[in-house]
Order: sequence, then C-alpha cells, then structure tokens
Amino acid sequence: MEDRDLMESELLVIKGVCDLYLHGVIESSTAEVHSAFQDALETSLNIQNKIYNLMAEKGWYKTDTAEQQKIDTAKQKFSNACC
Repeated sequence: MEDRDLMESELLVIKGVCDLYLHGVIESSTAEVHSAFQDALETSLNIQNKIYNLMAEKGWYKTDTAEQQKIDTAKQKFSNACC
C-alpha cells in the first residue's frame, strides 16, 4: 500500500470519527457528556485538517474552484429557505 492510499484511508476514518462525535454532542444528555464529546470532536477535526493539509501539499487532494455564479446561486437558494 502506498503512502497516498494510507492517507486516504486515514482521512476517511477520521471523517467517520468526527461524524460519530458530532452525533455524541447532539445527543448527549448531560453537560459533562456534551463537553467530553465536544472536546473529542474538536481534537478529531484538528487531526482531519492536518491530514487534509498534508495531502493537499503533496498534491494528493485537489479541490476544484467554484464558479462565482454557482456560489451566488447556492447562497440565494439557501437564504430564501430560511425564515
């Protein structure tokens, strides 16, 4: 397995972990549990960001630049949906 494959796998795992911790934050029934999940989520998000940045540095994770018209359309769509 190549380094790129390992990093992609790790990124997928940490994204899953973040998802689980987010649900823990949302569903927690006490302040202590909420705080514990929130701290774990923050740590996991920081790890995810480091992995993403490393992959982007190496050219392994490329993102497309959104066209301004598409951004404006999405903003309008979602601003009209609120309230």
